[in-house]
Amino acid sequence: MEHTSYIEISKSAYSNNIRFIKSQIGANVTISSVIKGNAYGHGIENTVKIAESVGIRHFSAFSTDEAVRVQKSSTKNSQVMIMGMVENENLPYLIENEISFYVFEMDRLEAAVHKSKVLGKKALIHIEVETGFHRTGYEWDEKEKLLEYLKENSNHFQLCGLCTHYAGAESVANYVRVQNQIKRYNEFKNWFNANGIHFDRYHTACSAASFSYPETIMDMVRIGIAQYGFWPSQETYMFKFKQLAPNKKNPLKRLISWKSSIMSLKKIKIGDFIGYGNSYMAARDMTIAQVPVGYCHGFGRSLSNLGKVLIHGKTLSVVGNVTMNSISVDVTDLKNVKKGDEVVIIGRQKRNEITVASFGESTQQVNYELLTRLPKDIPRKIVT
Repeated sequence: MEHTSYIEISKSAYSNNIRFIKSQIGANVTISSVIKGNAYGHGIENTVKIAESVGIRHFSAFSTDEAVRVQKSSTKNSQVMIMGMVENENLPYLIENEISFYVFEMDRLEAAVHKSKVLGKKALIHIEVETGFHRTGYEWDEKEKLLEYLKENSNHFQLCGLCTHYAGAESVANYVRVQNQIKRYNEFKNWFNANGIHFDRYHTACSAASFSYPETIMDMVRIGIAQYGFWPSQETYMFKFKQLAPNKKNPLKRLISWKSSIMSLKKIKIGDFIGYGNSYMAARDMTIAQVPVGYCHGFGRSLSNLGKVLIHGKTLSVVGNVTMNSISVDVTDLKNVKKGDEVVIIGRQKRNEITVASFGESTQQVNYELLTRLPKDIPRKIVT
């Protein structure tokens, strides 16, 4: 193993998750696989490969660099959509390569039309409207100006979608706010339609909205965290719980496993301090395994004296401070432990499992944050 750890991505788990998502949204709704944040830490290239293998043909990126990675990885001529950052100087590339992108301000729209005229090719755009998230999107009082511009320049773009994003669909605390957003989106939709502007697709739903607000599903859903095997929140899961089959109460399967190996073993005497400082003193004679994963790899310093790993199928404790490149693990009670033995940081080993959720609780991080902090240079490989 050239690197100090590696990540496995399960193709069968991904296939399982897509089947479940389709059962919830209907067969005729397009799933756009959201691959922002390096595909939530899973790796864009691997995710595109396994997603296309189960029929996904639409991907949502945040920025141009991510969209380029998707397009270079695709072998099925899949559609790519950018939901966020686009520099105007990148617009010719997007137009030429038929990558669609959100438009939520006049500067980007005018620049897209200008580049379209120069290239003689239509820009593929999605109009994002502000419904209450207050991040990006055209305001209600901008609609007349936008309508006029769209009608005057209709030969220079294709209206691929009318979209918005919900402010916390994963929490019941945001119920009223989300309902108001749904209402405002429909007002935009109806107003545009009444004024002769129609869109190829209407899309608003993320994973949480798809599960908790079925009226938001429409023509396409932008599925992020759920495709990777995680519920957007415990509330989302509890909302669906009674609808799930009695023998399948956890239909989403985690794709990711993170593994390393024992680098070295050392005997420690009672009373010795382990690692930097004096945060851990041996209460008995101990055997300590060094594992070459540290905070530079995403194993946070907050896991010092708190973290757990699996070795020989046993849940074992991290002792001492997490360092930049390694952790110390108490293996005193293991028999026949040796250098090179597998260490599971996230995943299953024999009958025990360390989930991303349990790992995240230890570090005070949610699934999203922990996953996207996994460095890109950790090797990722697809397994069945």
